[in-house]
Amino acid sequence: MKHSLVIPVLLLAACTGAVTLAQERPRDRGVFVEPRSEFADSMRKEIDAFKAEPKKPRREFRVDFSRINAPASPDEFVRIWHSPPVSQGQSGMCWCFATTSFFESEIYRLTRREIKLSELHTVYWEYVEKARRFVRERGESEFGEGSEANAVPRIWRRYGVVPAAAYTGLKPGQKFHDHRQMFREMSAYLVSVKESNAWNEEQVLSTVKAILNTYIGEPPTRITVEGKSMSPVEYLNSVLRLNLDDYISIMSLMQSPYFTRAEFTVPDNWWRDSSYANVPLDLYLNVVNGALAKGYSVVFGGDVSEPGYEGHAGMGVIPTFDIPSGYIDENARQFRFSNRTTTDDHFIHCVGNTVKEGQTWLLIKDSAGGSRNSSHSGYFFYMGDYVKLKILCLMVHKDVAQEIVRQVR
Repeated sequence: MKHSLVIPVLLLAACTGAVTLAQERPRDRGVFVEPRSEFADSMRKEIDAFKAEPKKPRREFRVDFSRINAPASPDEFVRIWHSPPVSQGQSGMCWCFATTSFFESEIYRLTRREIKLSELHTVYWEYVEKARRFVRERGESEFGEGSEANAVPRIWRRYGVVPAAAYTGLKPGQKFHDHRQMFREMSAYLVSVKESNAWNEEQVLSTVKAILNTYIGEPPTRITVEGKSMSPVEYLNSVLRLNLDDYISIMSLMQSPYFTRAEFTVPDNWWRDSSYANVPLDLYLNVVNGALAKGYSVVFGGDVSEPGYEGHAGMGVIPTFDIPSGYIDENARQFRFSNRTTTDDHFIHCVGNTVKEGQTWLLIKDSAGGSRNSSHSGYFFYMGDYVKLKILCLMVHKDVAQEIVRQVR
């Protein structure tokens, strides 16, 4: 009996051991996963929706564009060569995008070379010069994102220019410019400089450059073009060969005597440039029409916050309920400029024109986001009256403004 009890115990032990070995699991390993809780997410959405106040649709008063017989496509315009439209992203760089595009067209007109230039190189040094002026005027100089068309040749004379590929201002993988945080940091820093009375120009410029370098990178001091190393100034002078003295800025406002040089009194003219040739409206418009007829493009600066201006329609018109066409004159321009319903909101590049049913239309290349909403992405169509009332200033080659060059002193 003793022997018979031993055998089952041994068998049970043996079986137990066998089971233990068979059930041993391989070692687990960990992985990184994105935490998810679909039910909790949907529940929160329902809770938030229940608590949320009903939103009233935002409505703006606009002209009924469906009643306007406008060109349907840029193909209907007599076009001047220009590089394809590019986006300025979330930034206030329209002044530089429009004027750089203008000079690209000028290079093509003069040499038949298609060259894409860097807008960001100019923007970088414009911010540096704004900060310098801010220090020298003890905070009484405008420091904003905007500027004027004639800032571009002013910066190029001092710092030169580079091809677009040499300096994009974008980080790897970044598709669109976004200068919001960069500008906030620079602005906050300059406010602190003013509050603390810390007017050390070298230190301020160094700090502003450091902020710029963080967000858009440091611009190159040397570039290589066709195997030759050169500075940005050398690139301007020896490769582009543009005579920047050949370009003139023109305005038409009654507040200054006609046929004189005057200041364009807007905040974006932060260095208070008074070299604008101020001329009567008829002559101002003749320059635009004459330039386009001869194959010269034009930079425009003006107002785009109007009931006759809308990106989905891709048009800029002056509604008759605003002012009938026959009443648009220099008084109407000055009245709107004086009461600030016309401002220098935006800069664009005029690259063509056409006539449809007796109405002049201008083809406008636009870097702002609104121009991407229509069937002609990157372009607006301006009715002639829009330029007459709302375009405050322009830049053009002197060859198509000889009457102004002769008369203005």
